[in-house]
Amino acid sequence: MSDKSFSGETKCGHCGNVAPMEIRSTLSQVRNHEDPRTGYPWEAGPVHELLVCPACDGVVLRRYFWHDHYDPDDVDLETVYPRQAEIPVGLPATIQQEFQAALQVRSTSPNAYGVLLGRLLELVCDDRGAAKGNLTARLKDLAGRGEIPDKLVEMAGKLQELRNVGAHAWVGELTSAEVPILDSLSRAILEYVYSAPHLVKQAGDRLQKVRKAQRPGKTKKPPKEGA
Repeated sequence: MSDKSFSGETKCGHCGNVAPMEIRSTLSQVRNHEDPRTGYPWEAGPVHELLVCPACDGVVLRRYFWHDHYDPDDVDLETVYPRQAEIPVGLPATIQQEFQAALQVRSTSPNAYGVLLGRLLELVCDDRGAAKGNLTARLKDLAGRGEIPDKLVEMAGKLQELRNVGAHAWVGELTSAEVPILDSLSRAILEYVYSAPHLVKQAGDRLQKVRKAQRPGKTKKPPKEGA
């Protein structure tokens, strides 16, 4: 008879698989507490669980805070490892969807990650109205119109080269060592094209509201004596 315990359906941060996971280890720091005035007792404290994904054998660490007055459905589970990658702010819906799709394969297939990031660049060119042509020519077109700086074109070119390695077996293959480079290059491009203007607009809107709130209102003149 198995004494294994399993979580509910949990998403693996390594491969994206959603399934119950075996709970291999539990560290409970729940302690007994007592109200010094009334003697009323309760138990509370953090609990950490180590889970293993059945699809990729990746390790997932999660935690929650337990109080014996909680309903089990009220417990908030937090994944400590692996942390979900943050999405750059200000992305259009189609660009964000494509970036999230690439992140799904980042840990399991560096080749696929590189190919999807190349597709992401194509969508950025479409979104910014670049002229038709190969990716390098389209990026240069954006630079010529001031959409992106020349240095960013050079960075995007490196990303394109890595994408070609991932797409063609005869060229070679990408490994986990190239993933951080792919990630940094793609984020630099997205943050320049979308996040920076988005944050500037947010700051401008906020500043306008602050200035409006600080404008002195019309003050009423004091009434004349005897009026």
